[in-house]
Amino acid sequence: MFFFVPARLADSVTVMTTAKPLLILIAGPYRSGTGDDPDLLAANLRRLEEAAWPIFRAGHVPMIGEWVALPVLRGAGGRGVGDPVAQEVLYPTAERLLHHCDAVLRLPGDSTGADQDVTIARERGLPVYYDLADVPGVAA
Repeated sequence: MFFFVPARLADSVTVMTTAKPLLILIAGPYRSGTGDDPDLLAANLRRLEEAAWPIFRAGHVPMIGEWVALPVLRGAGGRGVGDPVAQEVLYPTAERLLHHCDAVLRLPGDSTGADQDVTIARERGLPVYYDLADVPGVAA
């Protein structure tokens, strides 16, 4: 299998040639403990996103449920995660995404939603990683 990697990326990207890239849901605290404060929500999203680059660099596709759910929530007329319509969007989005994901990376911290993601992943027989270094190709 051949992949073209531009020279400017060749030194920083690991290209997996032996296996299909995994779609990995990054699960961890987003809303928990924030009181829905926008700054705290943004900080939690940044923590989730910090895991995205190492996963991508290892040849996989990182996914965070909020990357999908928040635009859907806005499209449904929701004004934020505390809006009543959020209950119809946030958790169901992650559940639907898990039909397409190959694994879950569970980051530390209290999170009902992330715990639900882990339960669903286990029910579906998906690997659940609790350390970024355990994701195939990340520690290499």
